[in-house]
Amino acid sequence: MIYTVTLNPSIDYIVEVSDFNLGSLNRMTRDLKLPGGKGINVSRVLKQLGYDSTALGFLGGFTGEFIQEWLSDEEINTNFTSIKGDTRINVKLKSDQETEINASGPIITNSEANDFLTVIEQLTSKDVVILSGNQPASLPDDFYQKIILKIKALGAEFVMDTTGQTLLDSLAFHPLLVKPNHHELAEMFHVTFSSVEEMIPYGKKLIEMGASYALVSMAGDGALFFTRDNVYQSTVPKGKVKNSVGAGDSMVAGFVGTLLKENDSQLAFKTGVATGSATAFSDDLAKKSEIENLISQVTISSINN
Repeated sequence: MIYTVTLNPSIDYIVEVSDFNLGSLNRMTRDLKLPGGKGINVSRVLKQLGYDSTALGFLGGFTGEFIQEWLSDEEINTNFTSIKGDTRINVKLKSDQETEINASGPIITNSEANDFLTVIEQLTSKDVVILSGNQPASLPDDFYQKIILKIKALGAEFVMDTTGQTLLDSLAFHPLLVKPNHHELAEMFHVTFSSVEEMIPYGKKLIEMGASYALVSMAGDGALFFTRDNVYQSTVPKGKVKNSVGAGDSMVAGFVGTLLKENDSQLAFKTGVATGSATAFSDDLAKKSEIENLISQVTISSINN
């Protein structure tokens, strides 16, 4: 079973304003409310691809009920830990430019945190856990490490889709996959990149430090894929970008689902790129038909250096 973990989910309230003017009355042309959070996005895209998963994390209040009902309607398995606080609402303003206003999230008590860790203890060695996104400030700094230690003790595998020191610290526990974008990769190693070639040594470092696979997304420039033996680069399909939210999560879903089913890392990479692109070209997350239409447009080449 694939499990996804979203420690700080949200309702994403998407508001479209044709010509936004700061300090003035603006009237929206369209609005949309969607369940948000990186792990939740992964579960929703996995479902589109035909793969079952169970979404884990913290939910509370009327906002948490909205997310739970939405996922139930999409027939996605859930086992969320209930909290007293309200799950947050993030505002995504789409106008001439895209602006995001993200809430910090609810306070999670020690008792609620321990309840979540009890859920993790139910894993088996056949499971893969996808850990996505940042954690609420009220959780201990080492909470992700506590989760990872329990996952490894049970013989399960994990994917790490976070940033910064949290991602670097996870490498010692040998994640199946890590997925920074090129900006996050630069920040982790305190460098800047002016070319794809400059990224390659640092992507390789992720493998040397413990990851089995590493994906580095580069927006319109495609993606890099690192294995223990090789480095690959992809093209990206052509299309109009409508949505920057969830594209990276969709890439993770496409990669992990395909890898576990087909045991073919290059096919998984290709599917991941197509899935991320399909979300970028959509108002919401990618649909199966959209993904299938784009896979043939993705080409993979080996980089020898």
